[in-house]
Amino acid sequence: MKHKINTLIICVLVLSFSFILIQQKTDITNDRVKNALSLINIKFKEEYIETLKGYLERNKRGYQELRESVLENNVKPAVSFSLDSPPSYSYDIAFSLIETKLPKNKNDLVFYSLRELAYLIKNKEITSRELTEIFLDRIKKYNKKVNAVVTVTDSVAFLQADKADIEIKKGKYRGPLHGIPYGIKDLASYPGYPTTWGSMPFKNQFLEDKAEVIKKLEEAGAVMLCKLSSGSLARGDVWYGGKTLNPWDLSQGASGSSAGSASATAASLLPFTIGTETLGSIISPSTRCGVTGLRPTYGAVSTDGFMTLSWSMDKVGPIAKSAIDCAIVFNEIKKSSLTVRKKIKFDLNNQDLRVGYLKNLFDSDTSRYKSNNNTSLELLRKRFELTPLELPSNYPFSSFDIILRAEAGAFFDDFILQNMDSSMVEQGERSRANSLRQSRLIPAVEYIQANRFRSVLIKEVESLFKEFYVILSPSFGKNQLMITNLTGHPSISVPNGFDEKGRPTSISLIGNYYEEYKILYFADILQKNSNYHKLIPPGFE
Repeated sequence: MKHKINTLIICVLVLSFSFILIQQKTDITNDRVKNALSLINIKFKEEYIETLKGYLERNKRGYQELRESVLENNVKPAVSFSLDSPPSYSYDIAFSLIETKLPKNKNDLVFYSLRELAYLIKNKEITSRELTEIFLDRIKKYNKKVNAVVTVTDSVAFLQADKADIEIKKGKYRGPLHGIPYGIKDLASYPGYPTTWGSMPFKNQFLEDKAEVIKKLEEAGAVMLCKLSSGSLARGDVWYGGKTLNPWDLSQGASGSSAGSASATAASLLPFTIGTETLGSIISPSTRCGVTGLRPTYGAVSTDGFMTLSWSMDKVGPIAKSAIDCAIVFNEIKKSSLTVRKKIKFDLNNQDLRVGYLKNLFDSDTSRYKSNNNTSLELLRKRFELTPLELPSNYPFSSFDIILRAEAGAFFDDFILQNMDSSMVEQGERSRANSLRQSRLIPAVEYIQANRFRSVLIKEVESLFKEFYVILSPSFGKNQLMITNLTGHPSISVPNGFDEKGRPTSISLIGNYYEEYKILYFADILQKNSNYHKLIPPGFE
């Protein structure tokens, strides 16, 4: 009897195991494996492909388990790019306010610099509420021409402005941004208002986090007037509400993806704005719209509360009319050391400052930029010796873009798996929707290999700044934007003239890690010897 029971148990186990095998029968064939490998240009022997199938089936089950688990937006990967230097500052950039008077027509205040506006507010010549109303009226009148504003946050703005006026009246002056209006790219979250990321699927997205940069600006007493357009999911200048335009040429887009920030600044809808950059999204629209854009050192400004495109490449920075205005904003939004900070002045001793310039990029510059860039170089040659140098060139640059695309694909994984990409406005080959879809075909090994080459690139570029104070470059010189965004070095775009069609041009200055004051100093020299940053686009006077 015992023998019969054991036999029965064995039969049941065998049948159960057979049923499990049938249930887990794989649909992975040798031909499917070979087709997948062909997409990434790899070939294996037939017998090796056969041995892969078990691993691939286990991988599939693991991937499914990953997709069924939940991650919040603010969770960062454990392995990410970081700099050796601490992401905090023990200095502030020193400057003085500019004594000025109220214009006969208060609406002309929209053309004043931050230092002039701060002087008027500090000395109670005008209230923050008055200034807020002036800029809100300006937005209502001119935004329809450029399509830069996504959401007006007037309820918040008036509360912040009234608070600023009360504090200033009581003698509690917070600093040069106290009572000053601003706008922020709509990748940043703020409770009670939509955070659309410029994309139709997120048009009604409400996030309860408050971006860290907004918190810092609140501490400085600044007044948030609006959220500004970003190209859909931080690509280009087209968002769900249409295209954001260049105030200097309304037939042309503002470039991306900080399109609204640059366009609104150029149109004097706001005294300053906040943008983001991963691969050129501050420098490019700032150039297109003829304003000054500062891309800080990677990690210098918190990205908490912003949409992630690439954990290892995203940066947040100010866009304003001038370098000094950018410096004022940067002082307030950067990560600061808890120790007592020293003041660094713009009037540095410039006798022994070594300045490099990327001669090969300037020499091969397009005719649209070449004349104005040569003028900028000659201006600086009167005071400094410019030494020619080159950025590293012997790298697999065509592969580096997969770093951004793979990280973006990870952040937007659920978005793609839920087919939300199908409702985006742009669907072409160069659209963000397509970029996210194809990220699924980037192998993990290639992503890691690209980052290993990136480590070597970082060291090589960093070594240049052992010799040079700053490096001058065409804003769009070959791989310059890709290289400096991958390495995390700071850069500033400075308007330096117009082309034959009346469109703005710019030159860029690149600095060493956490030394934004150096590139701001040189940008200020250029702007003290020109007035391009003070000009107003026709039709916006």
